[in-house]
Amino acid sequence: MLKRAAFAILLAGAAMTGACAPISSYSGFQAIEANPRDVKPGEDSKATVRGRLGSPSAVSAFDTNVWIYMNQIKETVAFMRPIVTRRDITVITFDQETETVKTVDNLTLADGKVIAFNGRETPTRGRELTVLEQLIGSIGAGGVLPRDEEGVPGSRPGDRR
Repeated sequence: MLKRAAFAILLAGAAMTGACAPISSYSGFQAIEANPRDVKPGEDSKATVRGRLGSPSAVSAFDTNVWIYMNQIKETVAFMRPIVTRRDITVITFDQETETVKTVDNLTLADGKVIAFNGRETPTRGRELTVLEQLIGSIGAGGVLPRDEEGVPGSRPGDRR
């Protein structure tokens, strides 16, 4: 009897552990037939790189001769926040005149840096009105009675409202 209870507990524990298997999600450039790391400086050109790898994930905003291929893998366990387990970034720089590959830089998750964002906001001048102040403030601001004034900005000559 004790052996069966221990076996049932062991079986239930194995089932619960299997239910918490991580779910992997892939995003970014997926190297299927060719790998960006296989690009050779001095031999490949923009045309051969685009033909072999396809369009880059991003092009540098400051230099159109810098192409970036990125991908990452995230794993999620149950209800926990996803964790990035792998990130590969390949930066390919081309020579401006010959359009051949000048350099190939491979970066991983270990090369990344954590940036501490500042959540503070810059205050603006003035004060915010409450809903009641906005309603009371609009009373008497106009539009209910017709105006007898000519030449008021926004009115046409001879226009009576």
